[in-house]
Amino acid sequence: MSAPIGVLLVNLGTPDSPGTRDVRRYLREFLSDPLVIDLPAPLRWLLLHAVILPFRPGRSARAYRAIWTEQGSPLLVHSRSFATALAKDLGGDYHVELAMRYGRPSLGPALERLQATGVERLIVVPLFPQQAAPSSGSAALHVRAGVERTKGLPEPEILGPFFDDPAYVAVLAEGTQAALDTFEPDHLLMSFHGLPVRQILATDPTGRHCLASENCCLGGEAVRWCYRAQCLSTARALASALGLPDERSSIAFQSRLGRTAWIRPYLDDRLVELATAGVRRLAVVCPSFVADCLESLEEIGIRGRERWLGLGGQDFHLVPCPNAQPAWVSAVADRIRTPA
Repeated sequence: MSAPIGVLLVNLGTPDSPGTRDVRRYLREFLSDPLVIDLPAPLRWLLLHAVILPFRPGRSARAYRAIWTEQGSPLLVHSRSFATALAKDLGGDYHVELAMRYGRPSLGPALERLQATGVERLIVVPLFPQQAAPSSGSAALHVRAGVERTKGLPEPEILGPFFDDPAYVAVLAEGTQAALDTFEPDHLLMSFHGLPVRQILATDPTGRHCLASENCCLGGEAVRWCYRAQCLSTARALASALGLPDERSSIAFQSRLGRTAWIRPYLDDRLVELATAGVRRLAVVCPSFVADCLESLEEIGIRGRERWLGLGGQDFHLVPCPNAQPAWVSAVADRIRTPA
């Protein structure tokens, strides 16, 4: 019998519980990554230990408690369901493991289990549609370092971003169309996770393209390296698949942290603009997340809803992420079987 093919799914991470101590431990690991807070080490340490960790864990813990389920963290629950369904779809020739970049299940034990099965190939699937240093970039570095420490594993084959993959867009469109049919919104807002402007500029190999003009992210070569261009590409593909005219959809960037400039338009500003323009029934989809998590369920589903209703909006609907939908499972299985 031939050795199985190893498949390692990697998502961002989640605390073990919504308790303040566990949230603080998770935030310390997450925000200590120099690809997440890209400041010189002394400044990063000072920011983390003097500004963030004394105050943020309590607030974040309250947010996690608002979405926590009997089974645990929604991100972990959905990710485990997805991994189980993917293993079933792929069959016995593959061995599937799930790891989080931060928190648990951690990478080391997952790699050890893959090593124990004697996998002949190792296909790594970062579960981030768009490419960014703090997410897919950090995950790739972490996996490569872990494989190097775990003797006997083959060189990892790390799959790239899938922001414009027709199968991914079709899965997004299917879930979003259901909302359009039942909720009947006036407008669809596509909310992506934000990044600091300096991180976008750092990815530009030319040093003069990114954010140099109003239309610099609209296709072209920039989609090979620019996170914002990839987000816009996803948004255009989704709007096209849904047959939405320009005036019935727009984008925004959420999760801004600190006082530095982040990529625009900001979510809060976009909500004000839409309410002022007369939109009353708003649907929101989060195409930079493949599993529902704190950023979709609490930031958008709870605080975003409250903000919208406070601005005079009539109703609000959060489109679920793909989670473990059969079409999404099949799309990833197909990608694994025939990697580019």
